[in-house]
Amino acid sequence: MKPQLSRKIIFRLLHLQNLNNNLYFLEMELFRKYFTEEQLHDLSKSQLNWGVNVLTIGHNIHDPCKQYPDTKHPQSYIFSWEKGRVLSEYQIVYISNGKGILEVANAAPILLEAGTIFLLFPNVWHRYQPIFETGWEEFWVGFNGHYVEYLMRQDCFNPQNPVLKVGFDSEILNIFIRLMDISKQESTVFSQMASCFVIQLLGLVNASALMVDRTKSQQEQIIQTIRFKIHNNWDKNPHLETLAAESNISYDWFRKAFKEIIGVAPGQYLLDLKIQKAAQMLRQTNLTISEIALKTGFDNEFYFSRMFKTKMICTPSSYRKKEGGFDNA
Repeated sequence: MKPQLSRKIIFRLLHLQNLNNNLYFLEMELFRKYFTEEQLHDLSKSQLNWGVNVLTIGHNIHDPCKQYPDTKHPQSYIFSWEKGRVLSEYQIVYISNGKGILEVANAAPILLEAGTIFLLFPNVWHRYQPIFETGWEEFWVGFNGHYVEYLMRQDCFNPQNPVLKVGFDSEILNIFIRLMDISKQESTVFSQMASCFVIQLLGLVNASALMVDRTKSQQEQIIQTIRFKIHNNWDKNPHLETLAAESNISYDWFRKAFKEIIGVAPGQYLLDLKIQKAAQMLRQTNLTISEIALKTGFDNEFYFSRMFKTKMICTPSSYRKKEGGFDNA
């Protein structure tokens, strides 16, 4: 007879699954993938085509005061600000951090801020770049296909109005992350899965465009603004009371509204971020447990280990060993 999991363990496992599905905004690896014509041909022969072909997918952080774009892209994608570029595919670009500028043919320059999506259309001249002093963080996916042509005929997808302000959107980030994950594997179901994710992404963009004229409640605007600050400054151990005060609200009001909108209290939200980041360091670095505790804002190694075990159901050392991380406890 198989041993039964206790209700407490089941609850923790469900909580961890929810964290893994929702904490997309942790520091991510830089990634870019461009499929060659040969790879696309092989995929089309071995896998069912659903009318959506993913051509490129990536995530990059472009530091301030550096030339954009960098030279790590294929020649057909590289462009200069002076000449701009014309693509033969559609692209969705999400700016999750920083600021920049976008220009498309026959339209005025558009300021891009954190939380902005813009669409690039085939055979339409364009150019874009981050503000030199700020840099930016960008996610992108390029695609084409006969079903894509049908979807892009929707009224909300307009080459003359290609920018949409969506704010910090975990659903959109999650799709980009999943696209990057499956593109690393190139499994036998890559084309079908990638097609589904791109269609889902276009659906979210469409829904956001339809709702763009609906003003969010003032409460939600305040909470999402503070949530964005927590995301951008978690490693600086932000004081939640200070963030509330900066928005001219009491901490009690903030805590109640945050839990109502996000689903967890702000302190718990920040703690979850720290634990997940610590887990990432345990897997990917050779930092000691003490060093990781310090970097993630815990006062001491003992308290960090206790909180980590509460959340992850194992000690940091056990987690590192189980996940195949560096053996340096």
